[in-house]
Amino acid sequence: MSLTAAKPPKLQQTVIDNRVTMRETHIGKQCEILAHSYLEYSTLGDFSYVGEHCCIADSRIGKFTAIANQVRIGAPNHPTGRPSQHRFSYCPEYYQSGVERDHGFFADRRAERVIIGHDVWIGHGVIVLPGVTIGDGAVLAAGAVVSKNVAPYSIVGGVPARQIRQRFPAEIAASLQRIAWWHWPLEKLMAHLDQFQSGEIAHFCARWDKEYR
Repeated sequence: MSLTAAKPPKLQQTVIDNRVTMRETHIGKQCEILAHSYLEYSTLGDFSYVGEHCCIADSRIGKFTAIANQVRIGAPNHPTGRPSQHRFSYCPEYYQSGVERDHGFFADRRAERVIIGHDVWIGHGVIVLPGVTIGDGAVLAAGAVVSKNVAPYSIVGGVPARQIRQRFPAEIAASLQRIAWWHWPLEKLMAHLDQFQSGEIAHFCARWDKEYR
């Protein structure tokens, strides 16, 4: 009897569509980035994926984070405290030769990074403003404009985004962060796949948290 060779996994290695544009960005292992997305000055953790038509700048994104289509992360602010907020004030070289751009302005932009934790779900069309931190396990509902920090394992939505509810009780959320399964090797995750497919979250925490206390 002949045996059919197993089909190799789709994401055996990182897959980046050839219509993606990147600048000074580090991509982790077994990630996926779909067409027409743009990433600059950012890092994307292992096993995270980015949908189509996303724009990500000045951000550090953790592992196993899911980013839907048309998401904007690190949307840059304009200098509202200046006489003009137009870019001629910080990119004057676009309009006249012999003048330099405002390097300090861009250094400040680079420093105001978005920090996104592990296992975060970012819905369609979300905007995350500069300097915001998103905790592990959070959910950003579709269309949200996130201008303030989001606590771990909370669900936020709206414009501006506000907390809708917590995904889990506080003790479960704390337990999951101690377990930090996102740092497990893939072999361990697959060996216990049945537990990740179960909704018995309390049993999962009881099984694994004792090893990390």
